[in-house]
Parts: sequence; structure tokens; C-alpha cells
Amino acid sequence: MKEKSIELLNKAITEELSAVHQYMYFHFHCNDQGYDLLAGLFKKTAIEEMMHIETLAERILFLKGEIEMEASEKVEKIHDVKEMLEMAAALEEASARNYNLWANECSANADSASKKLFETLVEDEERHYNQFDDETENMKKFGDNYLALQSIERSKSIASAKPKE
Repeated sequence: MKEKSIELLNKAITEELSAVHQYMYFHFHCNDQGYDLLAGLFKKTAIEEMMHIETLAERILFLKGEIEMEASEKVEKIHDVKEMLEMAAALEEASARNYNLWANECSANADSASKKLFETLVEDEERHYNQFDDETENMKKFGDNYLALQSIERSKSIASAKPKE
């Protein structure tokens, strides 16, 4: 019974680790290009995914299981912001779908606590999906101007910053 839950919880850790690596890569590149809002979104989401890993690991330990800390995917070297957002939305959508299925499997194995954990994760992943989808829509609506505005905001912040003494 608990073996199946431990397996599913570890699968979730694998997905979350992959997402953290991918989102931090996107964060670094958006930050480098001056897209502070998107860089911040990727970083914030990566941190939330790390918190998911911690919660999943705690549950595995409670079930007396072994935590597996391996990312499933290599980081995709994407530099185009629109492609980054589309990939991030797809990752979140897949996670929400998997976590829904895994919640049902935990329920079928009489593990309501793991079921509840997966249901909570579904809500977070759907929120992340919505954020990435909204940003994709903004890019469609405003085109390159959307990114240019973010870059201009950084330049204004740098220009108006007080010099260090």
C-alpha cells in the first residue's frame, strides 16, 4: 500500500526537480536579457517547486521510504522567451494532470494524506500554468513591445539608483 504512494511521491520529486532546473535556467536568461518581470516569475516558481519537493520528501520519510533526488529531464537550452513560456505552461499542465491521477491512485491504496498532498499540488500547478499562459497571451497581444517595456523598466531602475558610497 504505502510502497505505491512512495513510488508516486518520488515520481513527483523527479518532475519537480526537473522543473526547478528548467525554470532557473529560464530565470538566468531572462535576467541576462533585462526581462526582470519574467525572470522574477521563473525564479519565484522555481522556489515554489523547491517547497513542493520538501513537502513530498517529508511525506516519503513519514512513510519510511527513501527519497530519490534525480531530475528526469535535461535542461532545454531555450533562449526565446515565448518558447520558454510555452514550455513552462506545458510542464505545469502535465504535472497537474499527473498529480490528479496520482491522487486517485493514493486514494485507491487507502492513503488519503498523500491523496490530499497531490490535490494541493494540483492547485499550485494549475496556478503556475495560468501565470505562464497569461504571460504567453501578453506576448501575443503586445509582441516584442512587451519585452522591450520590461527591458526599459530595468534601465530606468538602474539609471535612477543612487550610487554606492
